[in-house]
Amino acid sequence: MNAALALLGSERRDATRLSDIAKKAGVSRQAIYLHFGSRAEVLIAATKALDAQLDMDSQLQASRAAPSGRVRLEAFVLAWCSYVPKIYRVAKPLMDMAATDTEAASAWSQRMSDMREGCAAAIQALHGDGDLTAGLDPEIATDLMWSMLLVTTWEDLVLQRGWTQSTYENEMVAACQRLFVA
Repeated sequence: MNAALALLGSERRDATRLSDIAKKAGVSRQAIYLHFGSRAEVLIAATKALDAQLDMDSQLQASRAAPSGRVRLEAFVLAWCSYVPKIYRVAKPLMDMAATDTEAASAWSQRMSDMREGCAAAIQALHGDGDLTAGLDPEIATDLMWSMLLVTTWEDLVLQRGWTQSTYENEMVAACQRLFVA
């Protein structure tokens, strides 16, 4: 996975061919196919390996152990927002490739589906506590939260508009609280 991560983080946008990953890892392309089955599976495994390296599970622990939906929402938003710049070197190539590469699109879609599950858990916790904004459907709230936290939003606000990481984190927490907490 280190080979795939290194290539994903490189400037070469075509560097995630299985032959390139195999060469970098010092194994045959066939060995990679035997172990993973497809390029999409390699890309998904690479993103999960990065999660393991960055210990995403411990970063999400405060959210998962939160005593209330309000605390869970804030903890999840902070965990995800602080995580985005750490994964950006892998996320950006996957996002770029997804437009023309079905396997990269599959890998990125899986990542965003996983992130959406975290949003759904926070929204469901709020809903379960009776603290979700009145009249807001939990599915719609989940979709709104998910769209607010997309990597492209971080990219636009921090890289394009010049927000500091701290401003981004604080404003995303505040916006989610205003929108979703009754």
